Amino acid sequence: MPTFAVLGSGGWGTAIAIHLASKTGTTVRLWSARADSGAHLKESRENVRQLPGVPIPDGVLLTTDIGDATDDADAWIVAVPTAFLRETATRFVPVADPTVPVLSLTKGLEIGTFLRPTEVLAEVLGVHQLVVVNGPSHAEEVARGRLTSLVAACPDPALAAWVQDALGGDRLRLYTNADLIGVELAGALKNVMGIAAGICDGLKFGDNAKAALLTRGLVEMRRFGVAHGATAETFTGLAGVGDLITTCFSAHGRNRRAGERLATGASLADVTGGPRVAEGVFTARSVHERATHEGVEVPIMSAVYRVLYEQLSPRAAVQELLDRPQKGEAFE
Repeated sequence: MPTFAVLGSGGWGTAIAIHLASKTGTTVRLWSARADSGAHLKESRENVRQLPGVPIPDGVLLTTDIGDATDDADAWIVAVPTAFLRETATRFVPVADPTVPVLSLTKGLEIGTFLRPTEVLAEVLGVHQLVVVNGPSHAEEVARGRLTSLVAACPDPALAAWVQDALGGDRLRLYTNADLIGVELAGALKNVMGIAAGICDGLKFGDNAKAALLTRGLVEMRRFGVAHGATAETFTGLAGVGDLITTCFSAHGRNRRAGERLATGASLADVTGGPRVAEGVFTARSVHERATHEGVEVPIMSAVYRVLYEQLSPRAAVQELLDRPQKGEAFE
């Protein structure tokens, strides 16, 4: 059975480590980037801030030592927010091994470069066996063993199948998909739509408006994805519409919550503070800049950007969207 090095002890990294520990024979090492976080985990055997009440099994080795985490591991699982990914990956350069598969759980786009997480990992670590694991999955539920389905995306079908078998279990079902680009972009773009959905909730627009928002938002996600090499069908799957539904409706959704707070008067500084990262805040900026440069029409995601970075009020942003000329329903 495999040995996994889980890099990043936030909510998602802790949750996947707990899940893997339930698989007989699997060895799991959970690495913390900061000494104080690692010490707290070791002392309490619980991620108190992000997964309170969920014990970390004794079978999970908790460490802050890079060598202890990665030595002879069969695969690395990276669960680090996009904003910290390059810096964190750089710490692992001395032990990087191009023969070891790297699984990315990170959802976002690097500001300034527009690189996807797997592109950052390939550039920094020199690895090429990369898999994106994505889909509708809140850490709070995975850690508690609630039923979840994900996608393992990789152009190498044998590697995707290995990940499917190694990670899958009776509570976590994995499907394979060759469209790594689409699955990775879907995971990033849905976070921007999560902020939009939260704004809709905060302004109390109701179910009709939210359904319309998600439907047209999915069109934007697919349009943007296809323009960047993704397969259109990916956005109707688990990583697309599946993750979009979870993000935009769940009480666990950090991005939805960020949008809701913006709609009720919170500032950008308010919604970006605290231990839980709302990736959509940063992704909105990257998407807006790229879409503007390339002429890709994404009015909802651009409106989210303007609310976040140009002080446009949420209500005014919605009104601008409603004032756009009416036209035929398009799905490109």
